[in-house]
Amino acid sequence: MSTEIHPVDEVLPVPRLLALGLQHVLVMYTGAVAVPLIIGRALKLPPEDVAYLISADLFACGLATLVQCIGFPSVGIRLPVMMGVTFASVGPMLSMAASPDIGLLGIYGSVIAAGIFGIVAAPFISRLLPLFPPVVTGTIIMIIGISLMRVGINWAGGGLPTVLRELDGVKGAFPNPAYGQLQGLGIAGFVLLIVLGLVKWGSGFIANVSVLLGIIAGAVLASILGVMHFEKVAAAPWGDIVIPFHFGLPQFHLVPIITMCIVMIVVMIESLGMFLALSDMTGKTIDREALSRGLRADGVGTLIGGIFNTFPYTSFSQNVGLVSVTGVRSRWVTITGGIIMLLLGLVPKLSALVEAVPQVVLGGAGLVMFGMVAATGARILTAVDFRTNRFNLFVVAISVGFGLIPLAAPGFFHNLPKDLQPLLDSGILLCAVVAVALNAFFNGIGSGASAKTDAVAASSTAQHV
Repeated sequence: MSTEIHPVDEVLPVPRLLALGLQHVLVMYTGAVAVPLIIGRALKLPPEDVAYLISADLFACGLATLVQCIGFPSVGIRLPVMMGVTFASVGPMLSMAASPDIGLLGIYGSVIAAGIFGIVAAPFISRLLPLFPPVVTGTIIMIIGISLMRVGINWAGGGLPTVLRELDGVKGAFPNPAYGQLQGLGIAGFVLLIVLGLVKWGSGFIANVSVLLGIIAGAVLASILGVMHFEKVAAAPWGDIVIPFHFGLPQFHLVPIITMCIVMIVVMIESLGMFLALSDMTGKTIDREALSRGLRADGVGTLIGGIFNTFPYTSFSQNVGLVSVTGVRSRWVTITGGIIMLLLGLVPKLSALVEAVPQVVLGGAGLVMFGMVAATGARILTAVDFRTNRFNLFVVAISVGFGLIPLAAPGFFHNLPKDLQPLLDSGILLCAVVAVALNAFFNGIGSGASAKTDAVAASSTAQHV
């Protein structure tokens, strides 16, 4: 019997583990904190609550990563994976946040239910892979990026273009005088230029963290101009614990739960591709049982997210790409990264600093970050056969059309039952359902082997969604 240790299970020296683990954290950090910032500000939470959301998110990222990488009986892929909040959940959660009957506690109820669904459904999800060929996944990812661009643009503008006010006893939307001010646009443009410069002239690790470095440069400029304030950062403690159900006990509503379960299916299909790509990169053979363990860890991570008042979790493809770039295959590197994320979640002062970064600074970075998600979808679609299969054109065209309805015409479905709004107001879910249905109608359902090949190819080029 061979006693040789596979590179995936190799424990590297501690200094190297710390350096490589921190590298993984820095690569994913901006994407990890973006979602709590988006949801917290959409709910108009106080700054200290938004900062807590960031802390809880980092803490849950760390826990989910440890579950996935260390592995427990029937849970965890045991490959070098970093877990983070999926952008695919943002659209549905924004819709839930806009409903006074659902709100934050309803979001957490749907996240917990989706986590339980993921745990139970994990063995069956791999069989759904043929429903998600590149024409479907590329279209969904493109719509995710397009949907998020609205957030990035409003960040760059300094908020929302309109504000709700009461005039003569009547509430209405009025132009926001602070929106699109020259100074804010200049800061956002500065961040964008820094990121583009680092992408063009930087290399290796510097290019991989260009968005994070751009935000840091923008925050320095905003501080010099007096736009960024540090009173709440100074008041925040250096250490604190993250407790379950900080914002209250979750509430469970049927349609939001169904909506988040659909998100969970999309997320787990994405994870399948990541696992298959990692298996190819690391030379570690994984079977269907291993895939089920990895998907079950996605469900456990999402359940952890709901309990600690955060969001659904999935494998971050930036970090999968980093494994390919560095050639370091040890899962103990990402275990170290998970421990670092967990510890960062216990430092409220750092989260308060992230929350204090002005929206205009985040806007310059958001245009790059969210735009890259859309561009990744377009890149996946380049592998689709449009020349000899004209049906694929209809799949993409109609799915994109449905996905844009909530963005282009927010009141389009307002006469339909109110309970369906979290589903109908999410362009991402509309796009996903329509794309899967149209592809099955036009192209049928392919074989499992070809679906796995397509998933690996898509994951090898994908940015995180």
